[in-house]
Amino acid sequence: MLHSCLRVWHQCPRSFSRAYHLNPFKILFLGRDEFSCAIFARLHASPDVWDSITVATHPDTRVGRSPLRTLAESANIPVTFIPEEKPDFKHWEPPSPFLDRLPNHLLITASFGRILTPSQLDRFAPDHRLNVHGSVLPAYRGPAPIQHAILDGVAETGVSVVRMLKRGVDKGPVWRTASLVLLSLPPNIVSDTSKPVLPSATFISLRDELAEVGGKLLVDVLRDMKRGTAISTPQPPETSTKHASAITTADAIRVLTTWLQNGIRLQLHDPFLPPSPLPAHYSVPSSVPGSVSFAKPLRALLVRCADNSLVAIPRVKKEKKPTVIEAREFWNGALPSPSCMVDGEVRFRMADETHGKTRTFNFTPL
Repeated sequence: MLHSCLRVWHQCPRSFSRAYHLNPFKILFLGRDEFSCAIFARLHASPDVWDSITVATHPDTRVGRSPLRTLAESANIPVTFIPEEKPDFKHWEPPSPFLDRLPNHLLITASFGRILTPSQLDRFAPDHRLNVHGSVLPAYRGPAPIQHAILDGVAETGVSVVRMLKRGVDKGPVWRTASLVLLSLPPNIVSDTSKPVLPSATFISLRDELAEVGGKLLVDVLRDMKRGTAISTPQPPETSTKHASAITTADAIRVLTTWLQNGIRLQLHDPFLPPSPLPAHYSVPSSVPGSVSFAKPLRALLVRCADNSLVAIPRVKKEKKPTVIEAREFWNGALPSPSCMVDGEVRFRMADETHGKTRTFNFTPL
């Protein structure tokens, strides 16, 4: 479990006026994924700060429904959709009643995946444009702060509630921030590369913890705004901290380690994400984490992960063997071998070879 330490920024304070915030807010909430779902859930569970909530999110894809749409509709919250293509979004107008700027209108974004234009931001008062960002700003400004914190192997990260500026959604004054010291997270699969990935952190576990803390932080800020006691601190205009650019293939973990049932160590080389959804003719492993099948069209093993997703493995290297072999060659040798089989299927496992502790196979691509 992660442990958090709340730190409120007090330098160069900038305080709200009480006059505008005696009543709850009418909120336009913009998000798309599980991080924004957790923020929304905490906001929705705090009706003292809102009079109404409207959700704007990305349209459904062929893979499935927007998770934020599903959550909002289950709570009887109205949902509207932004244009599917990024170039079209700059012409998007928020739904009624947010076409006019009113004192109790408030904009909140969390992992939204789009940059709001100046005209869109102008629909809301400057102090009513809030973004929940997954880092302790100004560190890790950019679209992928959580992933870069894991890649850099930091011992501490956090979450911030920041005022969005026209020149940058994560460059404005910070209302509140919370730090999280990374301790005793569920174990991640071991990396054999030189990248300093935290051995104890996964994207999902860190994302969920930051979202939980971020939701509480957001509600605290809104309550301060209602009381007229909210304080923000300007960020430095220039900073040497790393920019959290979007994750690319070059950032991915390239070699993973797992074990066969007899304790032989395997290196899984060049993992990649298979197409989603998988074609019907693909051989798919069971729902048990660590179960394995061979997808002939991909020339790769398909391995079931702890979150029920799949990762494709095109090449494998056995412990004490000098060469990396193709997935097909490994599969042809593994299929009849009892050292690889559990309940009639090939299955990998995570294990502490020294203490014999079995762990769940867990790989979460960044």
